[in-house]
Amino acid sequence: MLIALLLLQSILATAQVSSQQPKAAPTKAPLLLTLQDALARAKQYGTQIQSADIVARLAKEDRTQAKAATLPSLSVMNQFIYTEGNGTPSGVFVANDGVHVYNEQATVHEELLSFVRRGEIRVATAAQSVAKARIGIAQRGLNLIVIQDYYAIVVAQRKSANAASSLKEAQQFLDTTKKQEAGGEVAHADVIKAQLQVNQRQRDIQDAELALQKAKVDLGVLVLPDLSIDYSVVDDLSNPAELPAFDQFSESAANTSPEVHTAQAALKQAHLGVSVARYAYLPSLGLDFWYGINANQFAIQATGQSSGRSTQPNFLVPDRQNLGYSAAATLSVPVWNWGSIRSKVKQAKLREEQAALDLSASKKQSQANLTSAYNELKVAFLQIASLRSSVDLSEESLRLTLLRYQAGEATALEVVDAETTANLARNAFADGLARYKVALTNMQNLTGTL
Repeated sequence: MLIALLLLQSILATAQVSSQQPKAAPTKAPLLLTLQDALARAKQYGTQIQSADIVARLAKEDRTQAKAATLPSLSVMNQFIYTEGNGTPSGVFVANDGVHVYNEQATVHEELLSFVRRGEIRVATAAQSVAKARIGIAQRGLNLIVIQDYYAIVVAQRKSANAASSLKEAQQFLDTTKKQEAGGEVAHADVIKAQLQVNQRQRDIQDAELALQKAKVDLGVLVLPDLSIDYSVVDDLSNPAELPAFDQFSESAANTSPEVHTAQAALKQAHLGVSVARYAYLPSLGLDFWYGINANQFAIQATGQSSGRSTQPNFLVPDRQNLGYSAAATLSVPVWNWGSIRSKVKQAKLREEQAALDLSASKKQSQANLTSAYNELKVAFLQIASLRSSVDLSEESLRLTLLRYQAGEATALEVVDAETTANLARNAFADGLARYKVALTNMQNLTGTL
């Protein structure tokens, strides 16, 4: 009875201690990314896109400022001028109209001809279009980097798995050589060769894991806010059924190329720049309107005797009104400037000519990039079948060589060579699939269908 009580007390104490211990937090699963996820995250975290977007927003503010420059401006002047007195109404400086001068005026200024001169606004709008088009260039450039880094991870994962398979094959061969050595069928040299092969495959696994981690860091910089976040990618490599036709890419490439759009917007901006440069030949007409106080007393209405020249010959009038307005219209006509305006117009025309050349070059380069990318896609597609066949043949060769070795008809060196060939063929097949996938997604990236 006593023993049963002690056992029950021990069980209850153990249960109480277990209930008081904090429960371990559940392990958070690594983030799993598809290629589309990686591209979307790169757009969010990639500094290239953010920098291009800032440039576009700066161009938008330039357009806002150009538009505001055509509208009337309002400013307020607050000024007090003190002049040393010398017994005269104006003081020691005859240019002033009194010892005390108060200026409290609101000024409205408008360049009247700006209502019909809209070139500056159009130039700023074209510059904004250029900046927006460059966002597309940055986007496609970033997409290409993300695509390459993404499939570098996929290939590294496959090569890591291949290294594990090769290590397993090498260990099986090592076991075979040890058994045959124990039976007196082979020399100890075969065991040494097999052990060397195992050691090499172990190093291959370490190298493959290192390559995988480096590839994940490269992509993580672009798609993650914090590199401490663990993630993995989806392996979407597969044998392609058929090669896509070139026409389905070329039809949309010309309409979606951000390089061509940028060059077109730059040409439009340069063309408008010629019109703006010619504005300098035309006269300018400005209108200024002032309302406020410009008097020797800071008051709406002067009281008592004023002592300024501005009040003469009626400076003895006791109730003089200080608050009022005045206006001025100014017409400026350019007459002679030593050819500087003509030079500026010529510069603008040269910029327009250069922009036209850039547009032509952009169209050619866009077509050249598309053709080159398709040739890469075609070659990658044609090599996949050969690489797949090499894998099958190398694995069959390894199987037959092992059978021949067990029958005493092949050497250990032949087995090691067959294992190495099989490992190289598997890795080459993974590289070939990734090469095709990168080429295909690059074509989609160039045509804006990604």
